[in-house]
Amino acid sequence: MKALNAIAALTIMAISSATMAEGGADRVYGRMIQANEQAIQEYAATNGKNRPEVVHYRYGMKFDIAKVVANTPTGSSCGVMPAQMTYEDSNGNLSILEYRVTGTGCRNQN
Repeated sequence: MKALNAIAALTIMAISSATMAEGGADRVYGRMIQANEQAIQEYAATNGKNRPEVVHYRYGMKFDIAKVVANTPTGSSCGVMPAQMTYEDSNGNLSILEYRVTGTGCRNQN
């Protein structure tokens, strides 16, 4: 009976941790992206720039990056996650590039 209870407890813990890992990370990334976009909108308003649009990265895109304004942090995760880079082009226009990146928060992994 004790073995059955232990197996049930481990199964419940594994299911709940998998659920939290998947759903929890998505919520964290969503809040991170929203916070970045809000900060950039405030930056644009303060500096008299147009509100930037989010552009999703496609392989082979050409960029005109004169100044990187902000990047979302990637140290909180070890897996693939969404990230944003906000930049000004040579004309001073703001853009937000959204792309996928592997997090740099991996420990003891090759």
